[in-house]
Amino acid sequence: MRILLLNPNTSAAMTARMAQAAQAALAPDVQITALTAATGLPYIASRAEAQLAGAAVLETLAAHHAGHDAAVIAAYGDPGLIAARELFDLPVVGMAEAAMLTACQLGARFAIVTFSPALLPWYEDAVALAGLSARCVGLYAVRRPFQAVTEVQDELRPEILALAERAVADGADTVILAGAPLAGLATALRDAVPVPLIDPLASALGQAQALVRLGTRPPTAGRFARPPAKPATGLTGPLARWIAHREAET
Repeated sequence: MRILLLNPNTSAAMTARMAQAAQAALAPDVQITALTAATGLPYIASRAEAQLAGAAVLETLAAHHAGHDAAVIAAYGDPGLIAARELFDLPVVGMAEAAMLTACQLGARFAIVTFSPALLPWYEDAVALAGLSARCVGLYAVRRPFQAVTEVQDELRPEILALAERAVADGADTVILAGAPLAGLATALRDAVPVPLIDPLASALGQAQALVRLGTRPPTAGRFARPPAKPATGLTGPLARWIAHREAET
């Protein structure tokens, strides 16, 4: 099985860190292809930036999805997720949706802990899009500035742990550590928190593998059937050809 791990931001260091963290979530017969967005922002922290990242997701999938069995969008707010599912035939999994669905399988109510308050509006939208607002205790963010996003889980670990404990006190049955820079931290902190900690990257990879093994067919009808061919103005390359159903062209 081959899974495309797509980092929608432009940080190659973040891609490498997630690729390393991903290994613990892969079955022996699974390989990942880790890719970094060619355009966009070094990290995504707003809904406007997520829109730009969503375009990068579609462009990268159009160019690289062939030969893969599933794709994971490795940013917590799932930029481009719905559009990617509509355009491409392979299973596409988002970290936010996967983490929340996993949390709901382990408890009645979950909380989300992240490393920056700038992320909260985008993450709140992700909860609403998943239809899980009633099961979310709350969203918590560290208020202290950080120096480097690639090192944020080490730099802010005491604050992240304190917020997870606060979320449990507020009634959370599970706690999601949200944000690609926090990949792997749930494993490191799991014995320090009395409820399950959810790693969004591991959740997404686990669900991607499960969906491939289910062997379901791509839709040809309904809300996620591939749209009819359409020419594009000013859009070139693999994505333009895919939208026009000319992907066989070289």
